[in-house]
Amino acid sequence: MRQTWLRAFLPAAMSASRTERLLGCCGALVGVLVTGFLCTWLAGPAASTPMLIAPLGASAVLLFAVPGSPLAQPWSIIGGNTVSALVGVTCAQWIGDPLLAAPLAAALAIGAMFALRCLHPPGGAIALTAVLGGPAVTAAKYGFVLSPVALNSAVLMLAAIAFNNATRRPYPHAQQVSRSNPHETADRNPTERLGIRTEDLDAVMRDYHAVLDVSRDDLDELVQKAEMHAYRRRFGEITCADVMSRDVVAVQFGTPLAEAWRLLRRHDIRALPVLDPARRVIGMVSDVDFMRNAELDHFEGLGARFRQSIRRLTTVHAERPEVVGQIMPRTIRTVAETTHVAELVPLMADAGFRHVPVVDGHRRLSGIISQSDLIAALYRGGLNSEEAGEQRKAA
Repeated sequence: MRQTWLRAFLPAAMSASRTERLLGCCGALVGVLVTGFLCTWLAGPAASTPMLIAPLGASAVLLFAVPGSPLAQPWSIIGGNTVSALVGVTCAQWIGDPLLAAPLAAALAIGAMFALRCLHPPGGAIALTAVLGGPAVTAAKYGFVLSPVALNSAVLMLAAIAFNNATRRPYPHAQQVSRSNPHETADRNPTERLGIRTEDLDAVMRDYHAVLDVSRDDLDELVQKAEMHAYRRRFGEITCADVMSRDVVAVQFGTPLAEAWRLLRRHDIRALPVLDPARRVIGMVSDVDFMRNAELDHFEGLGARFRQSIRRLTTVHAERPEVVGQIMPRTIRTVAETTHVAELVPLMADAGFRHVPVVDGHRRLSGIISQSDLIAALYRGGLNSEEAGEQRKAA
């Protein structure tokens, strides 16, 4: 029993990669350095208060080491630090004894941050700084709230936005999740109909009755990945290479529209990968793209308008598209041969992809998976699961 109690004091293993740890250190260096220089320059030589406050180091830890935390978001740092400074200065002005003013300032600052939904741990330190910061802070009175607190917080936040997005770490983090339906109907996304729904997660979080230091979208993503891992354990390792179509009909950027349309009709397929000379996938063109290009959402003259859209132009300057590269979407999603088919479910069910190209280690096309291929893979996985269950019962 005593060993179990002592074990609670041991830290858990860090899951952050070396890259993430290095980015956290570099981000704090850049953020605090930029904040110090800029705030000192804005304040000028006549500034009577320090242009960098110590609690800003704690804010830097949150903004650069754990930028996905709800405690590190822009409203948390701006609102949390500012309201805490306001509370601290008020306590310092109205309560003469620092031993009473300091703890009261910390407690009221936490309450104010909860009320304003801007909980930020360094705010507690700022509230204490407003009371115990010395003659310079006391003399500044409520000016301390704007400069350096609000000014430091705003500059550090802008530095965090620039640095984190430059290093491909999304910031700010969305705190509310809305899974849109690609069909724009009242039905739920397909993966939500049988799995965990957003309201299920919301209900659990409401019943938790404590602060979770993880963003709503990160938690939702973790649950989805856990479901994918559970699926893989149940149905076995079925990769894209196992179920993809290998004899793929493809086109290049400069393939004429009429030729690409004939390929779709001749092979009775719905999409064509677009490749560069090295057979790397640069796009996908589908029958929907042809329809959209021909403006076939109007009913009059459908056939004539479509034939006109794919007919080769004889003039030098074309006002309408001639080749597939001009009508293909600019965004393309590919998967690797080793990708588990379970990871295709969100792409095809929620994101609305009907075909996904499969590429090798050099990003060259090696196959394609359609929605029918995914259905076949899921059916095969279900049969394998049933057979394994029967074998365990027989044993």
